[in-house]
Amino acid sequence: MTSTSKLPATVLRRTAVVYVRQSTMAQVQQNLESQRRQYELVDLARGYGFNDVIVIDDDLGKSGSGVEERPGFERLVGLLCAGTVGAVLCLEASRLARNGHDWHRLLELCGLVGAAVIDGEGAYDPRRPNDRLLLGMKGTISEFELGILRSRLNKALWAKARRGELRIPVPHGYVWWPHPNVTFDPDIRMQEAIRLIFSKFRELGSARQVLGWMCREGLHLPRPVDGKQTTAFEWVQPRYRGVISVLKNPFYAGVYAYGKSSSRTDVVGGRPRKSYGHTKPIDEWDIVIRDHHEGYISWEEYQHNQELLARNAYSKREGSSKSGRGGGALLAGLLRCRRCGMRLHVYYSSRDGQARPARASRYLCRRDQLSYGESKCLWSYPGFMDR
Repeated sequence: MTSTSKLPATVLRRTAVVYVRQSTMAQVQQNLESQRRQYELVDLARGYGFNDVIVIDDDLGKSGSGVEERPGFERLVGLLCAGTVGAVLCLEASRLARNGHDWHRLLELCGLVGAAVIDGEGAYDPRRPNDRLLLGMKGTISEFELGILRSRLNKALWAKARRGELRIPVPHGYVWWPHPNVTFDPDIRMQEAIRLIFSKFRELGSARQVLGWMCREGLHLPRPVDGKQTTAFEWVQPRYRGVISVLKNPFYAGVYAYGKSSSRTDVVGGRPRKSYGHTKPIDEWDIVIRDHHEGYISWEEYQHNQELLARNAYSKREGSSKSGRGGGALLAGLLRCRRCGMRLHVYYSSRDGQARPARASRYLCRRDQLSYGESKCLWSYPGFMDR
């Protein structure tokens, strides 16, 4: 560690880079004191004798765990590689990185170009063994600290979920009261819309038929105003996605389920990339609490509905053929609808009542029909287009 008077003049003539980062947008909006302290490092850099100081704050709201892309960090690395940086200033090691790969990569570059690493406790020269050892320990502790924080938070979260008290988002027709209990939404229209979907499915036995009936009757379903939050709703034309989400949600059967999906991690360009929302089978759900709250249907009816929906979705059976089955439609999977951009489906029909070998290829877009219960979006025969 060096004092302010011992930084070489060749280092002071270069640029000092102040790196500012906070892990989440909630911290960016609420933890303003941390932001202020990080921006004040500009004054610290000038106190060391740097005249040229730049601030990199492109990574506000981005995790330093190495999972997210950090354009600000990559910009910092680029400046180091150009040899124009004399010092990198951060509030603490965890601001620069929460993973060993990025941290040691940064130290290696700083050592190669002779740039110092400065935090609130002093300046370090990565070329010196003692300073390099201390910086390496700080990075390791930062990475370990992140693991401890995650473990502590996850244990508390799972403990609350096992009691059924974790406030997961509830579907339409339910609300959380201040006491940790779930009750029906006091909006009677909301309740009636949910009950109507289940009653018509009992009668018709098909989600598509339920959608078509609701569209013909001019009925509407609730939808969050901003598409995500459930604080305010608007009543819109039914969509297949809205109907099927009600029929497949176990919450309507009085079941509190947590851990219905999983995440996957792939290595892309040498970095881990996580993807979420991979649905798991019912028997692999982590937490299932039956009779947690009053349901619109029973658990037995929910299971029957899932079996019926699975039988209806014959085209999605595992192992079923999806392509390469012959036919005269040479453009299958290549043509798209000029209205909505979706791929066209291929159908075959006999031409002028002739025998099967003379079938004609027919391309159809059924997005509006399948999603909204309306007429087909577009259909065509080879050689001409009908609308």
